[in-house]
Amino acid sequence: MDETEFWALVDGAREDAEGDPEEQADLLVERLVLLDPEAVLDFARHFEARYQRAYRWDLWGAAWVLLDGASDDAFDFFRCWLIGQGREVFEGALHDPDALAELLDDFDEEIDGDAEDLGYAADEAYEQLTGLVMPDLGLPPAPEEPEGTPLDFENEALLATRYPRLWERFRGG
Repeated sequence: MDETEFWALVDGAREDAEGDPEEQADLLVERLVLLDPEAVLDFARHFEARYQRAYRWDLWGAAWVLLDGASDDAFDFFRCWLIGQGREVFEGALHDPDALAELLDDFDEEIDGDAEDLGYAADEAYEQLTGLVMPDLGLPPAPEEPEGTPLDFENEALLATRYPRLWERFRGG
């Protein structure tokens, strides 16, 4: 499975789920079980590589603004959700986290920003296909700390300055 096929699966499931992250995860599992186990492993490698790429302080700050706070777990689930938004939103957010203010049509913090189940879709599909737990993907270990310079998430003035478009749109200026 190449990158284009990976994003096509993510996008198709999101569109059919009408943006509901839980439904998207369920649809992704349904679609992955139609593939062979090696393709599911490839999907998992693509997902995990992007999940690790998004482990950055600047993106965590954007998640903090969007979600009005983001613990370690909340940021993990946010990164799954961000991948689930598709290539354009994902890559745009990595390029400029504040651009999420324009990249997101709607954002409901009750359902958006949290897609923990997406992170397990490949595992679930692999187990359904093989009866086995997914093996090690052979990827480098996840970094212990996010990439970049740590931010003081409690400093609202700093967040408003660092993420002016997100702050204006989601925190009311």
